[in-house]
Amino acid sequence: MRCKGWDWGRGTVLVIAALVLGGTHAGPLAAPEPAPPQGLAEPGACAACHEDIVKALELTTHGRTERTNWDGVAGCETCHGPGAAHVEGGGDATQIRILRNLLPAEASAVCLTCHQRDEKAHWQGSAHEGRGLSCITCHKIHHEKEPPPFLLAKGTEFETCTSCHLKRKASLMRSAHMPMREGTMTCSSCHNPHGGSGPANLKQFSVNENCYTCHADRRSPMLWEHPPVKENCLTCHDPHGSLHPRLLIAKQPRLCQQCHHEMRHPTQPYSDASSAPEFFPNVRMFDRGCMNCHAQIHGSNHPAGNRFLR
Repeated sequence: MRCKGWDWGRGTVLVIAALVLGGTHAGPLAAPEPAPPQGLAEPGACAACHEDIVKALELTTHGRTERTNWDGVAGCETCHGPGAAHVEGGGDATQIRILRNLLPAEASAVCLTCHQRDEKAHWQGSAHEGRGLSCITCHKIHHEKEPPPFLLAKGTEFETCTSCHLKRKASLMRSAHMPMREGTMTCSSCHNPHGGSGPANLKQFSVNENCYTCHADRRSPMLWEHPPVKENCLTCHDPHGSLHPRLLIAKQPRLCQQCHHEMRHPTQPYSDASSAPEFFPNVRMFDRGCMNCHAQIHGSNHPAGNRFLR
């Protein structure tokens, strides 16, 4: 039904214009500001009692960053929780979150509020987490002096990891070893200490894939493949250290003859041929390594390389 005297075209335009102008006047509907977290201490309150710790924290990545947690809290209370009750209680330790007094899972949960990404995403369910370790087992947040990389508790990866992995430390002290003592490599070159999809927290899905990241020339497929090489590099090599050349688990030819019989190439054990206390190897042992002839033992692409001779 059409109203008399009403110009529909002009009237509609006026109504829309009034609504737009009215909305502009009133301003858009703003979302309510989130309530600030309760119980926060005054700025600088921590330094009144813990000046040395606050100054040490300023040297670290945590002290220089302006990242905040979900409540918008930055600084000490990001990890230790609201500190007003702690300050008002004269430093009452029960009124503040002290990470070393928490259960390992609870302490790690504080760190994972910011660090649960990238390589740290596998921490929950990892071997170290399952052994009851937490982030502060290996990392120290407050360092008195210039902090080491990754805020490691022992200063270096080698010292931190080998404080628990003593067997691996002993292997790395052998004559043939990975260059970790020299600082050329670190444990995290091969392992992800925060957990991973591969065995032994390796960064790759298998031992061979991990080795191929550096030893790409040994990668399969080849025309002639050596089965133990394709299966697992650890069949012949000890990756952390050995008393034999090239990290081998035994000397040649005994290493090869753990799988290959001696009918065609008889050998003798490595024994002392002298009654004197000095070691004089038997002359039959000299230069008897299998790789003197089978030089391409990791695999061959030569048409006549079925015995890995070329």
